[in-house]
Amino acid sequence: MSNDDQNIYIYGRNPIKEALTNEAERVEKIFVRDSLHDSQLPELFNLASQHRIPISHVPGSKLYDLVGSVNDQGVVALMSQISYQDFGNWLDSVDTSTYPAVLLLDEIEDPGNLGAILRTAAAAGIEAVLVPKHRQAPVNATVHKTSAGTAGRIPIVRVGNLNQAIMELKDEGFWIGGLDMDGEQKLWDLEIDRPLAFVVGSEGSGISQKTLEHCDYKFRIPMENRVESLNASVSAALLCYEWKRKSQS
Repeated sequence: MSNDDQNIYIYGRNPIKEALTNEAERVEKIFVRDSLHDSQLPELFNLASQHRIPISHVPGSKLYDLVGSVNDQGVVALMSQISYQDFGNWLDSVDTSTYPAVLLLDEIEDPGNLGAILRTAAAAGIEAVLVPKHRQAPVNATVHKTSAGTAGRIPIVRVGNLNQAIMELKDEGFWIGGLDMDGEQKLWDLEIDRPLAFVVGSEGSGISQKTLEHCDYKFRIPMENRVESLNASVSAALLCYEWKRKSQS
């Protein structure tokens, strides 16, 4: 896998098809193993042709050079680095009267978790995902793979300082809820009659103490059988769908 400041490589037929369908403007070139025929990838080739994206037939060794020893399924795409939205511009565009929900990620460093969170957020109708500039997994090939190509479906907003962003969200009427194993409220007590921003902490240390202090309330996920915590992406999924369930009830 190759990842630099300008470009990333994604691999696998479904993630690349999703990218061509939903964010074709970011796909710069597609590399196909030369042992594959066009007839074996008809949908992918048709989409690439529609968007005038060049396809290069290369030996398998070239794909290995690009993404390493992975199950690339014979196809790799070169993509420009995802375009993060500006926090101020995004915030100005949000209609808080619809009671939107957003996720704030507090230093999620595992790309697999980030990809899974982005996929769940998109599926649940979350308005945006806010990520800090530092100590945060980049949106790279692994993220695209685990998000199954949904990484570009909703705004990914990059913020310089998470706590400052929280204060600005509050000024716009958002209430801040943090997922914390010692939270005083159960997740099921969630009230959705307001704009909400949910903070999901890192895999190891959870939400930082300073950020917890900015939360209006803290939720815990009820646990049985002496289980102490869940994976960050699983916790985020439960949170997103509890919000969605109540929003549609």
